[in-house]
Amino acid sequence: MGKLTTGTFATYVEELTIRTSERYQIQCITQDVERIVRESGIDDGLVLVNPMHITASCYVNDLEYGLHQDIMQWLEKIAPCHGIDGNEGEEYHHHRTGEDNGDAHLKRQLLGQQVTMPVQHGRLHLGTWEQIHYAEFDGQRNKRILIKVVGVMKS
Repeated sequence: MGKLTTGTFATYVEELTIRTSERYQIQCITQDVERIVRESGIDDGLVLVNPMHITASCYVNDLEYGLHQDIMQWLEKIAPCHGIDGNEGEEYHHHRTGEDNGDAHLKRQLLGQQVTMPVQHGRLHLGTWEQIHYAEFDGQRNKRILIKVVGVMKS
């Protein structure tokens, strides 16, 4: 049987600004999201974590740096930075616009855009190994991450 939570509904929005030191990089942002959830005053609801850039992704997985490397290597095999065939051969059609980040757009599609996670008792309600990550594929400049908490306020 489920649990009904009643009270005053509210939303809380904050943006994080992140600047990676590398063009391709994964960072754990769970603590930042947890801080925002606590500050929101929302006791029960959901939090949306959305990278507001089309060359970045937010996803949930284990915080293990070998896994970060594995993810980046896997993405590079599927969407190599040098073009469709992975070397000096066929370029991405997107590069005809003057851009050089066709692979970044594809990597974002593969890893996903955003995550929505549960909030319970004013905290993220994560599984044992779940952590929220920000993956950057065209970095070394300021990027925004939207954090939106929606739900019922603490009594």
